[in-house]
Amino acid sequence: MQTLEQDGYNQGVKPRKIAVLVLLLTTLLFSEKRFNPPPAAHASTYALHEAHTDEKVTIAVDPCDTPEKKGVFKTDYMGYALYPVRLMISNDSDQTLMLDDLKVEYITAAKDKLPPATNDDIYRRLVKPGKVDEGKPGMRLPFPVGKKKPINKETEEEYQTAQFQKVPVTPHSTNSGYLFFDMVGMDNPGPGAHIYISGIRAGTQELFYFDIPMDKQQSPPPAR
Repeated sequence: MQTLEQDGYNQGVKPRKIAVLVLLLTTLLFSEKRFNPPPAAHASTYALHEAHTDEKVTIAVDPCDTPEKKGVFKTDYMGYALYPVRLMISNDSDQTLMLDDLKVEYITAAKDKLPPATNDDIYRRLVKPGKVDEGKPGMRLPFPVGKKKPINKETEEEYQTAQFQKVPVTPHSTNSGYLFFDMVGMDNPGPGAHIYISGIRAGTQELFYFDIPMDKQQSPPPAR
């Protein structure tokens, strides 16, 4: 025969089980909507990288210029003249790397210096691509720019989640994220372009800058 204490216990367990189930389902649904790229490997495993052995730091960039790499996004950013590039910073030292003053520039063969687009820059590009292009010579293929529909909440969440965050890189770990460069009026990514990275600090010491050519012979993505 079930006692009052047992009955009260069972009544308390059921709501908890329901709450846990609801939380689990909510988490699963939310994770499906969130941007979920493949895990980043150590920066040294990518073709486009530079290693500072004395500082024990390696940085790599991985352009999203193939169907496989562009496939991590639901939005065709290159169709809006936004060039996504994944950035990996691997810290093999025993010190934490601070990225508060991190500076990244995409430098074209013509020496144009492009900073990564901000959330507001990306939003404007996606919502009103034609208006942003006024007075500019226009983007060369394969970055066609035309009239686009207003973006939805899912797209906005995608690029905000995807962007590289300037959080500290702890010892023996790798931080990664995506940079979006607005290529309107610029030459296509190709020979002569490179990415310049500076402003990384280990303690009070600023690391030597990294300069990664974008036209090295690329290899298939590393195994995950």
